[in-house]
Amino acid sequence: MRFFGKTNIDFMGRRKLWYSVSAAVILLGIVSLFVKGVDFGIDFKGGTELVVQFQSDVDIADIRAAMERVGIKNAEIKTFGSQRDILVRSPEQEQEGVIGDLIQAGLKQSFPKNPFVLLKEDKIGPKIGAELRRDAIYAVVASLIAILLYVAFRFKFIYGVGAVVALFHDVLVTLGLISICDGIMPQLTLEINQNMVAAFLTLVGLSVNDTVVIFDRIRENQKIFRGMGLVELINKSINETLSRTIITMGTIIAVLVVLLLFGGDVNRGFAFALVVGMTTGTYSSIYIASAIVVEWATRTRKQAKLID
Repeated sequence: MRFFGKTNIDFMGRRKLWYSVSAAVILLGIVSLFVKGVDFGIDFKGGTELVVQFQSDVDIADIRAAMERVGIKNAEIKTFGSQRDILVRSPEQEQEGVIGDLIQAGLKQSFPKNPFVLLKEDKIGPKIGAELRRDAIYAVVASLIAILLYVAFRFKFIYGVGAVVALFHDVLVTLGLISICDGIMPQLTLEINQNMVAAFLTLVGLSVNDTVVIFDRIRENQKIFRGMGLVELINKSINETLSRTIITMGTIIAVLVVLLLFGGDVNRGFAFALVVGMTTGTYSSIYIASAIVVEWATRTRKQAKLID
């Protein structure tokens, strides 16, 4: 069943407009990354992190004062979904359990009439955090190289380049929006942690799937419509796969939106990254990956030899 009827949208004719949209979004994200930065989780920074839930609402300023009274300086303190759920992160490195016990003791002393429950406690050394940051970067880069080689082998090298540029675009847009949206409301805490890295790797795998489907249809149509120009051929192929794209990506995004709204604070960053990334990935399969093939063919005049 086709979600849409037969469409005849001139996708490639509007590609330069969408280049500008992509450039503007990426530029805003880069500015935010330099000005605001991203919030690294305890996985990558090292230190001690506690998430506690008080019986009633508390003020962050009171929490900060409680930490200073027990000698914990420069602690990062913020709400974690509500005014009762508090995240306390300290970069200090001491013997195992010392900082966590000190944080809990300080909270008990300062809020004797407002008991709390410890929801989570993590302790990561600085060396391990640095190794995790490095390995996360290696994992994303390795996945992009693997996809470049796979698509280049299955189609032509320029198709691999288009797919990887589209994925790099998706990662940049998603990372930029994470920086922009982090902390704009108490319920939206977007930390770069191992869950977020898993989201980026999942995004890379799912996003390239739609790109490969479009490229495969282009290859099939070129064998059938040998006299058709490349721009017209790519437009035809995208229109023919549009219904499949909307159904497949739409169902995935619908599940992720439910996870984003009701999955809890632990899963919210993962779901947010994938919602943004999958939406961007659907767009970039058309206006980045396919458009790069058109631009290359237009400049080199090798339309007839793009796909064997």
